[in-house]
Amino acid sequence: MTETVKVDIWSDVACPWCFIGKRRFETAAAEFAEGGGALEVEYHSFELAPDTPVDFDGTEVDFLVGHKGMAPAQVESMLAQMTELGATEGLSYDFHALQHTNTVKAHELLHYAKSQGRQLDMKERLLSAYFAEGRHVGRIDDLADLAAEIGLDRAEVVEALKSEQFLADVQADKDQAIAYGISGVPFFVIDKKFGVSGAQDPSVFIEVLQKAASGE
Repeated sequence: MTETVKVDIWSDVACPWCFIGKRRFETAAAEFAEGGGALEVEYHSFELAPDTPVDFDGTEVDFLVGHKGMAPAQVESMLAQMTELGATEGLSYDFHALQHTNTVKAHELLHYAKSQGRQLDMKERLLSAYFAEGRHVGRIDDLADLAAEIGLDRAEVVEALKSEQFLADVQADKDQAIAYGISGVPFFVIDKKFGVSGAQDPSVFIEVLQKAASGE
C-alpha cells in the first residue's frame, strides 16, 4: 500500500462521542500504519448547538435538560454511562466540572492551528481541556492560553480569533457537512468515497481504510 488515504472528520469540541470516536479511530490508524498504510487526517467543523451562549449559566445537566428535553435524573444517568464508556478508551470525563459554551471560536482556532500544521495537536488539547479539565473553550483568552500550551503564538491566535480570520472556513465546513448529508458527529469521510458515522469499533475503521487503500 503506497497511496496515502485521506480521512476527513467532522466533529464538535463539545461532543463526548467525538472524543471516544477519536480514540477508536486512532487505534485503527495505528494498526493500519503497522500494516504499511499511510494516512492524512483533517478535522472539520460541526456545531451541535450553535445557539449556545459563550457563557452558559448552568451545569451540563442543566444544558441537556433544556436542549434535549430530558428529565434531570435521566441526564445524570446518561452522563454516568458516558463517563464509564470514556474510561474504557482511557478518557477521564468530568461532567461536573465541564463549562458548557459555544464552540465556534474553538473551531476557528482549529483552522488557525491547521494553517500552522498543528491541527491534530490542537484538537486533542481542546477535547482534553473541555471534557477532563473543566477549562473554558469558548472565550478568546482561554483558547489562546490553550494554543500557547502546545507551542502556538498566543498573540497571533488572539488576533486571528478577534478578526474572525477563519470564520469563513468554519462555515465552509458546515456547508460541506450539509452537502454530504451529515446530521450528527463524529462522521468520517474516507478518500471522499466512504462514510463512517459514529464512534465505531476500530475494526470498522480498519476495514474501510483497507478498502480505500486497495482502490476498491
